[in-house]
This record gives sequence, C-alpha cells and structure tokens, in this order.
Amino acid sequence: MRILFTTQPLSGHFFPLVPLAWACRLAGHEVLVATAENFVSVATRAGLPVTACGPPADFLAEAFAATRHYSLADRRYAHGQAFARASEQALPELGKLVDSWRPDVVVCERAETAGPLVAAAGGIPFAELHWGVAELREYRIAATQVLGAAGPGNALPVPDWVINPWPPTLRLPYAASHQSIRSIDYNGDTPVPDWALRGEGPPRVCVTFGTVLPEAYLDDVSGVVRTLLENLARLGLTVVVAVDEKVVADWPRLPTSVSHVGRMPLSEVMRTCVAAVHHGGQGTTLTALAANLPQLVLPVFDDQFDNAEAVERSGAGMILHPQELTAAVIGDRCHRLLSTGRYADAATRVAHEMSVQPAPSEIAAGLARLAA
Repeated sequence: MRILFTTQPLSGHFFPLVPLAWACRLAGHEVLVATAENFVSVATRAGLPVTACGPPADFLAEAFAATRHYSLADRRYAHGQAFARASEQALPELGKLVDSWRPDVVVCERAETAGPLVAAAGGIPFAELHWGVAELREYRIAATQVLGAAGPGNALPVPDWVINPWPPTLRLPYAASHQSIRSIDYNGDTPVPDWALRGEGPPRVCVTFGTVLPEAYLDDVSGVVRTLLENLARLGLTVVVAVDEKVVADWPRLPTSVSHVGRMPLSEVMRTCVAAVHHGGQGTTLTALAANLPQLVLPVFDDQFDNAEAVERSGAGMILHPQELTAAVIGDRCHRLLSTGRYADAATRVAHEMSVQPAPSEIAAGLARLAA
C-alpha cells in the first residue's frame, strides 16, 4: 500500500507525523512525504522519503510576527489564511504527484489543506492527524475562502478519519469521536547530552518555547524568559533553558544555576526534570505530560491557549496569561507549582491515560483498512 503524508513546512506540524509514517513503513507500506521546497532538508533528516511540492513558504513566520497585536480570533484567521495560501501554492504539483504516484491513502496534518483536495479529486480516502485541543474554526473558514472553490461543492472535504494524540479526558466535545493515537516523541536530529540522562544535583526545571515562538515573537520571549529564570533561580532549582541562541543573544550573565542548552531532544531532557515551563505548543505540552511533569504554561497564539486550559483542567499545571507576566505573579505560580504534590499527581494520571492509547502501529493497520 502507498501512503502519502502532507505537511506545512514547520517542525511543529511535521514532527507529529513522523512516528506514524515510520509505523507505516515498518508495516511494509510505501511512504512518501510531500512538503514545501524549503522544508525538504528538515523532513529528510527523519529518514523518510520526501519530495518537494510547491515553492518555499517562507512567509509563514512573517505572518505570525505581523499579527502579534491582533485579537486571538483575528490572529487565528490570519494564520489560517497563511496556511491556506501555502497549500494553494502546493496544489498543482501535489495533484501531479498524486496522479503519477497513485497513493492508496493520504494523511495530512490539520493545517495542510492541499492533501485533502487532491485526495477528494482522486477518490482517495484521507485521514487527518489532529494537533492541539482547539477546534480552530477560523482556520477552516479561512481555508474555505482561499481554497473552497477547488473542493467538491465549493467546500473543503471532510476527513474519512481523524487521528488525535490528546488523551480523551483533555479534549473538547467536538473531538470526542476522534481516533486516539499514543503520542510518541520525535525530536529532530539533536543528540542527547550526557547530563540529560542523569538526575543528579538540585531539582531540575526545563524552560522552552518551541520553534515558531522565538522566531516570530523574539522580543516578547526574551523578556519573559529572563523574568522566569530570575524567579526559578531564587527557588534553588537547576534550570535548563532549551531555546534558540537568538533568544539569549542579548541576555545579561545567567545565574550559575541556569544553563542555556539550545535546542534539545525534550523527551529525554524532561525525564530528569521535576517541572516544565513552556508556551503550550502541542509537542512540548504532550511531551511534558508524558513525562509526568507539572507545568506552567504561557500561551501566546492559536491553539496554545486551549492546550494550556486543558493542562489546567486536568490539574497538571497552571496558566500564566500574557497580562499576568509580572515578577510577583511568576514567582508565586512557580512556588505553588513545586511546593505541592497535587500537580505532579495529576500529571501522572494523564501520563497513564496517554500510555494506554493505541500505538502508531495500530493506527497504521487502521489506515490499511481505510484503503481496503
């Protein structure tokens, strides 16, 4: 069987596809990943066959930066437009690829909408790999306005199967019928440092802000992280800061208990931590939950707010909203997060729920049934 995976050219969108794509390969299926030209080099490092469909989509980060001061709904709509334009640019080449390679199933991540259109045009079943807790209606409205005319009945096609890595108790009602899949981390090609395998010394906290946030919101992130680090250092903690070099370029000297480690394989780093502080991106949030970590979540855009609210509802952490980013509030939240075991207990319950969800190998078998 041939399975075509389609993704927007962003690590946070592609990485969740990797374990399922590999599960399909290990089951004996042919797999091909299609993405924008400028992302091919990143995608190939996952060891999967990758082909370019569409010109470089470099405007995505610019679109995120340009909407910093929009309302949440307007920002989501604008981001949905940016993703739809990237899909529109990929559509001609993706259609040719489907005609020539003839996949039996198409699997797309939820922001990539060219894949569903070419699948529907070719009568091919398609599955959507969901990310985030939010329904993101604004994305679909924007995508329909940009691409709807290319779909059946001037609308985007509905997936035959929606696959969701979030544990059912953290989902919103609209996602109740989604097919669960166990969240398996793919962290890219960064090596695991020796210190990350040991839990020696004072309790360790991981601070990270993902891939898009430091690129599009650099000024905001730099100031917030400095305030966080000052407060965490006062609590006698070892702090590892897993953010890009550009975020820390103009920082003053860090306290001795704080180490900037750059991009790290978070699934390994978090196993020796007692808590995580992050932005609420899907990959980081699920990685921290799977590691039984209580979390302090500072959402900035799109699905991050719903992800953060899900963590808070579960009891596994707390939200810090943008208007609360003062030294006093941050210090209080950090102290509360680490001074009681109830957040860690809740995180452990969620981690267990995640661990019993179907493995990617089981979902690969489901894709074969979908194509039958």
